[in-house]
Amino acid sequence: MAKKKKREAGSAGNEWIVTYSDMVTLMLCFFVALFNPDDIDPSQLAAMASAFVNLGMGASTGGNTLSVGKMADLGNTIMSLPAQETGRVLGDSMKKAVSLFNPEIKSNKVRVTHDERGLVISLAGDAFFNPASARVNIEETRDILLRLGSLLDSGELAGRKFRIEGHTDNAGIDPAGPWESNWELSTARSIAVLHYLTDIGVREDRFQVAGFADTMPVASNTSPEGRAYNRRVDIVILDDGHL
Repeated sequence: MAKKKKREAGSAGNEWIVTYSDMVTLMLCFFVALFNPDDIDPSQLAAMASAFVNLGMGASTGGNTLSVGKMADLGNTIMSLPAQETGRVLGDSMKKAVSLFNPEIKSNKVRVTHDERGLVISLAGDAFFNPASARVNIEETRDILLRLGSLLDSGELAGRKFRIEGHTDNAGIDPAGPWESNWELSTARSIAVLHYLTDIGVREDRFQVAGFADTMPVASNTSPEGRAYNRRVDIVILDDGHL
């Protein structure tokens, strides 16, 4: 009888684990509810994510993930990663851009994202240009471009370089039109945006210009909506590694 009572006492003593697990689950739900994705610094998140690439894919265990490997051979050692201050500046600029273009983001005229190039502000081609045209619709987009110029010329981005990238969908060019191909059209649109931004005071020597035609889509070209997303001009605030 004594042994039986001892087992029952031991069984009852483990019931706290259930209560503890419930408490941990409730705390997790509480902090998830408080989580605000807008508070994430995109550049710091990307740097952290890059540290986990291929983690656990091989036979490496323990501290071997810190050993010199292929990434170091390419020059991507920890000493060459962007400075924390650089990441903070681009993170703050992204928050400012989202706030600055909030009405246009809601109407899909502007998109603000971040990738390996840096902070990307995408201008919807259909809102800024007439079909098959490289003339900026100044009457409808002047206010947006003025706000964009003020952001690029702000003190927090002093010394940074920008790249203007033109993109089209995969639809062919009208043979009777002024463009031989989408390459010329995408480049001309980039140059048109460049001229406007420099006319309002942003220094020309801070810019690079490129036209990519339909080679870098962000959506499928199989639907009208996807093609509309692909017709765009990206203004990229470059990370140090892409100057």
